[in-house]
Amino acid sequence: MTAQISRARRNVIVLFAAQAILGAQMPMIFVVGALAGKILSPNPCMVTLPLSMIILGTALSARPLARFMQNHGRRAGFLLAVAAGSIGAMISAGAIWIGSFWLFMAGSLLTGVYMSAQGFYRFAATDTAPQDFAPKAISWVMVGGLFAAVIGPALVRYTDGMTAVPFLATYLAILALNLTGPFLFAFLDIPKPKPSDADADTGRSIGQLLAVPRIRVAMICGTVSYALMNLMMTSTSLAVTGCGFDQKDAANIISLHALSMFAPSFFTGTLITRYGSQRIVAIGMAILTLSGLIALAGVELANFYIALMLLGLGWNFGYIGATAMLTASFTPAERGRVQGINDAVVFGGVFLASLSSGALMNCAGGTAQQGWNAVTLTMLPFLLLAAASLIWLVRQERRQPALG
Repeated sequence: MTAQISRARRNVIVLFAAQAILGAQMPMIFVVGALAGKILSPNPCMVTLPLSMIILGTALSARPLARFMQNHGRRAGFLLAVAAGSIGAMISAGAIWIGSFWLFMAGSLLTGVYMSAQGFYRFAATDTAPQDFAPKAISWVMVGGLFAAVIGPALVRYTDGMTAVPFLATYLAILALNLTGPFLFAFLDIPKPKPSDADADTGRSIGQLLAVPRIRVAMICGTVSYALMNLMMTSTSLAVTGCGFDQKDAANIISLHALSMFAPSFFTGTLITRYGSQRIVAIGMAILTLSGLIALAGVELANFYIALMLLGLGWNFGYIGATAMLTASFTPAERGRVQGINDAVVFGGVFLASLSSGALMNCAGGTAQQGWNAVTLTMLPFLLLAAASLIWLVRQERRQPALG
């Protein structure tokens, strides 16, 4: 085993643990965030707005955080993000205590800074990895989400009813998770980037990078995968409880969904290496389509379980495949620039999806089923966009095999 592989595997283990422990806060928030918003919101069309604020915080902080890590290193960036997550959890807990919807949104915005950093775990896994190990490194780090999918909803169930104020104990548990961050990242071994030489090649400009077909298509497919997953997941708790089931059913469905998001990561990297990222992304889009069709077919518990399980699987193939496609398309000097703009675009799309989710769910029909159908029908044009972009890329690369 070479020193490079040894270092890469150590970093994968640290980032896997961060994804599992720190990442557990995200399924917790997506189980209770909309329900807490429903209690605090002055308007039923705004109940998912706090979740949208998380995504907005992610989109706004992606590029600055990428630049910060390019200048100061991954560890410094991740520590900054868990500090923001800790403060966000404290503010959210305080907002729930005093019953302030607007303060709750402020806490959610800071939580988005942590979520932005979590998105960079997959990129950090490739920083010290040989090129042939990179898809597996990304995939193994994402496996940590499998454990987060168990830990997070379990903590929701454990903290449910622990305090007289609903969801207060859950947000205090989220604070505790963030406080483990400094201990985890103390073991991260990714060298700080060397200061740029004035005469060094800094790579292509953003405009030149966005002109590369593979980069453009990777961004489109990554955005569609994540945005559509978020569109449905954000409304799931509201749809499940609105259709007559209880909060524990919602937590169990979200838990299965989160497991489905990350369990395939055990083999996604191997599939990408064997069949190519474009084929895996295409399969992901097909699975997302099937998820929407099953959601439209009815609102029994089985429909929710199957649709959300497929939603997670489709996201895994689509998002990890798009990430692998992207990381193979830029040089080390371009890393921070591409990763920052990619996550800004992705989470900008996710923000719009999250913002639309609550309005579609609560204001697009007179019943929970009508709202849920409106959410799932909204997926169709974006899936067509992703499919068209993949077909276009295949044609472009046939014309010019050496294309970036």
